[in-house]
Amino acid sequence: MRHPFIVTLCVTEAFALSGCEQGIDTEAVDREFQGVNVIDGTNLNEVMLSVSDPNEAVAYFQRASSAEPDRIDLARGLALSLIRAKRHTEGVAAWARVVDNDASTNDDRVELADALIRNNEWDRAETVLNAIPPTHETFKRYRLEAMIADSKQQWDKADSFYETAVGLTTTPASVMNNWGFSKLTRGDYSGAERLFTEAIRNDDSLFTAKNNLVLARGAQGNYVLPVVPMTQIERAELLHTMGLAAVKRGDVVTGQGLMREAIDTHPQHFEAAARSLKALESNVVN
Repeated sequence: MRHPFIVTLCVTEAFALSGCEQGIDTEAVDREFQGVNVIDGTNLNEVMLSVSDPNEAVAYFQRASSAEPDRIDLARGLALSLIRAKRHTEGVAAWARVVDNDASTNDDRVELADALIRNNEWDRAETVLNAIPPTHETFKRYRLEAMIADSKQQWDKADSFYETAVGLTTTPASVMNNWGFSKLTRGDYSGAERLFTEAIRNDDSLFTAKNNLVLARGAQGNYVLPVVPMTQIERAELLHTMGLAAVKRGDVVTGQGLMREAIDTHPQHFEAAARSLKALESNVVN
């Protein structure tokens, strides 16, 4: 009995080791891959998508899809890799080619909409989503719908979409953070604070939510750091953020004090906080 995943790992390791040598013969590598069966190739695709450098994955899928242009899984791999590599314009074109394939799915159309939003093409993204049947209810679809509603300041629709998205995932922290930021931009600071707190409760490693929580509290004149897990560096950065929020509210003296505390807290030199404090002190003197 063959062991496809072990074979895949061996091929992948050989590929990685060959990268240490000068002048990799990519055609020779591709010929080696042609000997791997379909199951092995699928495993290799998953490895390239999950652990490799995004641009290396792009190069792999470009070669693989050129050799077998009819395979939609390779076309998807290329599109996903381009987005991971932040090559969004190319990613949009790649996802459009996937969607044009007769074997494409509604999930592919959602991915195209996601790529369009990343490329700041909001109207096209909305058109793509509107063409997907309402029966296609997925977390990603509703998260994108919420983002588009946000961009149009359709707050009731955004809240409805965010709420639905939260109910469709077991890891809601990131979408709660997005929803909280939506509330923050509307001026609903208490609502934003609640959502950021829930996001951190679901994932206490999400620093963006911690930073946003401090902004929401600072906007309400609450300059006490929230009781959430944080490293010493995170504490310093959050104190700096709170200092900036205090200055924005006109509480300049409080802001200066928070920035000094941030500088004292940081285990290394905190350039950003030092620069902010210097600018404030210069303005006060002037």
